[in-house]
Amino acid sequence: MRRKNRNIVLEKVLVEDYAAEGRCLARVDGKVIFIERVVPGDVVDVKIYKSKKDWAEGWPLGFYSFSKDRVEPFCSHFGICGGCQWQMLPYEKQLEYKQKQVMDNLQRIGKIPLPQPLPIIGAVETRYYRNKLEYTFGNRRFLLPDEVNNPEISSEENVAGFHAPGIFDKVVHIDKCYLQAEPSNLIRTLVSNFAKENGFEFYDIRGHHGFLRTMQVRICTTGEVMVNIVFGRKDEEKQKKLLDYLLQQVPSITTLLYTINSKMNDSLNDLEPVAYYGNGYVTERLENFYFRIGPKSFFQTNTHQAEKLYGVARDFAELTGNETLYDLYCGTGSIGIFLSPSAKKIVGVDIIGAAIEDAGQNAQLNDLHNTEFFAGDVIDVCNDEFFKIHGAPDVIITDPPRAGMHEKLVKKILEIAAPVVVYVSCNPATQGRDLNWLGEKYEVKKIRPLDMFPHTQHIENVVQLKLKNL
Repeated sequence: MRRKNRNIVLEKVLVEDYAAEGRCLARVDGKVIFIERVVPGDVVDVKIYKSKKDWAEGWPLGFYSFSKDRVEPFCSHFGICGGCQWQMLPYEKQLEYKQKQVMDNLQRIGKIPLPQPLPIIGAVETRYYRNKLEYTFGNRRFLLPDEVNNPEISSEENVAGFHAPGIFDKVVHIDKCYLQAEPSNLIRTLVSNFAKENGFEFYDIRGHHGFLRTMQVRICTTGEVMVNIVFGRKDEEKQKKLLDYLLQQVPSITTLLYTINSKMNDSLNDLEPVAYYGNGYVTERLENFYFRIGPKSFFQTNTHQAEKLYGVARDFAELTGNETLYDLYCGTGSIGIFLSPSAKKIVGVDIIGAAIEDAGQNAQLNDLHNTEFFAGDVIDVCNDEFFKIHGAPDVIITDPPRAGMHEKLVKKILEIAAPVVVYVSCNPATQGRDLNWLGEKYEVKKIRPLDMFPHTQHIENVVQLKLKNL
């Protein structure tokens, strides 16, 4: 170990294992070191940026040797834009580490008896798997490492791509992204080039002014394409010029919208997108079900893997056709609708009113008569009177955000005491915490991870719980 510029540097450290959230770990003098941007088997010098008594965090200063498991990343932007973290690992290894991440979290945080997990479900398509992407237009380009100290290169440049990770006012220029199929790259390039050629201002993220701000592109398995261009201010002449040009160049766009956002943040929740061409929404399909998706609707980002995820939830629910199923955090109703043919009744609850409106429309779209959706906090909605009207649940499905379930909701589920609970999670750490709480009355019977986002550290996991014989 040596000290350099008052920073600790550990030399020739062997990276031993995967940790979590894209990091790996090594052990030096009995201390666990969490390291970014490495894989097990690498030997590196590590610069420590945070040090505690029993653990530290750092990043690699240099590599002595590379792990035999490494492969060449296929994207020229890998390691810069932050969209993918694991392209240097073979996909089979990614799945291995993701399954390990799930079980490590459930065991370490859950602290309850667990069965052996079912094999992780990997993605067939590991490129072009996202149905939605958001691009950013900015007037400051993120400089590459070899450009930073070059006085002839300036970051003051109009650029289209993604927010630079950890830097709020810089945008990483993207030539080609492998996350979404065409015409995604074509649309971004056309809009960017047209704006530059016509002198349109790209948004100044630091000063909060400018014309061209962000853009969402959604491409469905049905072939429908939705584009929503967000402008920082209203300019009808420029808007029309750009939108007409894009429709002329990309006839596969089925609905084109624009949104005026003069706020300090990029959220669209309190804004009203305007349909310039088409009906303002697209239709996606999961198995035999169709879902209407607007510019502000939530829908699983990987359509093919969403089918598999919901299939696991359906298997774990063990429905016979006679059950009342409660879908908590139901969002736009996709899980409940997907399971509706196997249940007597679906009752969905979500705190976001707009999502519940979408859920009702999706139920109508699929001509369903055994689904009901309610807006409100499940803690308030699911009371004795509600159960008297709609029936007590035989099965509960819960699919919370990354923060997991609120402790009050866990207590409510324990109070409801449905025979079966299916917990769908995008964060095994908070899922482990919630399973610990649910362990008061429930035991875990089945576990199955599923990879929704290849080449990233993110992982979905589905758990089946059943009431204990108390």
